Amino acid sequence: MSRAIQTQSGDFVVEIDSDGVAHLILGQAGRMPALGAKGHEEIAAIWRTLAEAAEVRSVLIRSIGKGFCAGGSPELTEELLQSEAARMRVMRETRELVQGMLDCDKPIVSAINGAAVGAGALLALLADISVAARDAKILDGHTRIGVAAGDHAAIIWPLLCGIAKTKYYLLLCEHLSGEEAADIGLVSLCADRVALEAVATDIAKRLAHGSPNALGFTKRTINHWLRAAWPAFEHSLTLEMMGFAGSDAREGLNAFKEKRPPRFGRDES
Repeated sequence: MSRAIQTQSGDFVVEIDSDGVAHLILGQAGRMPALGAKGHEEIAAIWRTLAEAAEVRSVLIRSIGKGFCAGGSPELTEELLQSEAARMRVMRETRELVQGMLDCDKPIVSAINGAAVGAGALLALLADISVAARDAKILDGHTRIGVAAGDHAAIIWPLLCGIAKTKYYLLLCEHLSGEEAADIGLVSLCADRVALEAVATDIAKRLAHGSPNALGFTKRTINHWLRAAWPAFEHSLTLEMMGFAGSDAREGLNAFKEKRPPRFGRDES
């Protein structure tokens, strides 16, 4: 690797190789990657840095953990339940994250090696080319804990796999394997787990050697479909943050901690 961009949180690092591929590497070996408050702030801001770095020609999001990314950490989720300031902060950061990935003219590839949940699914599915291990697990996860499917789902799932499939997976909080996700168009392709990183890295390197203008302009124009859906994204994100202030979110998180089915719709006040 020719250069590294360090982060304070340690939730991810960025390493830029000699081909111009910026490897955004999630997590730590043997642990499930997740984003704490600082990590969420940093991953929202990193896209401007990568977009402006002259040596970066493409970006590969991958994980060295035992899954791709679980999304927000339990501590961050607890903060969202307790603090309006935290909800407003995370809403701003999520908006910055989604807009940063859309507006970064460098092509982005994701290598989904395992569970991708919540904000982890955001990083996986908003990539321009997504490659999933056949046995990877993709789950939005929001409705299971009693909040609206916000952050990325409203802007990208309907375009990738259609309204009917989107409602099925988001309302029921069903998970998909990488192979199932590829079959319905939610990811670009799937690969055997042992070949996943090699396949995704090869794609990122091919993109890094392509014409920056041709690739960037093509990405920018195609992403107008996503920009056209921006009002739905803003609405879903606002409703998600509102949900974290409610009793269903508290019940959903308690049920998750206690490993039991949630009992929604019972106001605790």
